[in-house]
Amino acid sequence: MQTMENFEGRIELMSKAIAPYAKAKAERTYIEYFRKSKKAMLMQQSDGKTIADREAYAYSHHEYLALLDGLKAAVYEEERTKFALEKFKIEFEHWRTCQANDRWQKDRV
Repeated sequence: MQTMENFEGRIELMSKAIAPYAKAKAERTYIEYFRKSKKAMLMQQSDGKTIADREAYAYSHHEYLALLDGLKAAVYEEERTKFALEKFKIEFEHWRTCQANDRWQKDRV
């Protein structure tokens, strides 16, 4: 059975996990929006005659591909921290259930 001291330590760990999750989510959101701006900037640099030519140039440009790598890393970090927080929530609910079960058993004795 988890003790209250252990539980309070887990709450402290959960609190510390909130800021990294918020930072990761902000980073991912920023990159997603910046991706559109980067595409537009690269399309303006293109010598292509058609929109399709300019778009192909932008999508294949090394700067755009690097941005996608950054987006991939940001999504990974967001999901990693999100599920760490979810784990804390599940552990909390488990602890609450165990506490309730203990109280119920004590009332029956």
